Amino acid sequence: MADQGSEGLLSPFLRNQRFEAAKPYLRGRVLDIGCGAGGLARYVEPHAYFGTDVDEASLALARANHPGHRFSPTMPDEGERFDTVVALAVIEHVPSPAEFLRSLAKYLSASKDARIICTTPHPAVDFIHGLGSRIGLFSRSANDEHEDLLDRAALDRASTQAGLKLVEYKRFLFGANQIAAISGGGEAA
Repeated sequence: MADQGSEGLLSPFLRNQRFEAAKPYLRGRVLDIGCGAGGLARYVEPHAYFGTDVDEASLALARANHPGHRFSPTMPDEGERFDTVVALAVIEHVPSPAEFLRSLAKYLSASKDARIICTTPHPAVDFIHGLGSRIGLFSRSANDEHEDLLDRAALDRASTQAGLKLVEYKRFLFGANQIAAISGGGEAA
């Protein structure tokens, strides 16, 4: 399963676009879920970053490229808290988005500004994404592992079911991708 962000002709470009979309939301201590080869780490000071991924080959690359940052195949200790929990192109791979968000929320700091930041392809591009993965433009393994593509309503519903609140939502890459900022606070998107 190695780094899916580099599998496919356009995947490195798409990964960098997700990084650019997420950069404005990176505050304080950052937990990077599904960090891959650690590309997001370059935007966060080493002492404030923790990246996790299930793929050891990707983690080896991450450690080599960012030796001062922390990377692990397991989640951090349950007592650790983060101001930003990032999951770029991950939520579409889980069977229950609400459970996934609930599991991430336990790592949020008590700050009213603490956020979970998710990016995901928009369902409107499902056919294009599927076709592109078959001809090598996008990661075939990432596409094959999609459980469901979520739109704004589905992201909002999953957030609410997790006891959280969607506070900001934008589409980017000509509407093909989207970013959601989710908190436990009371602000509205």
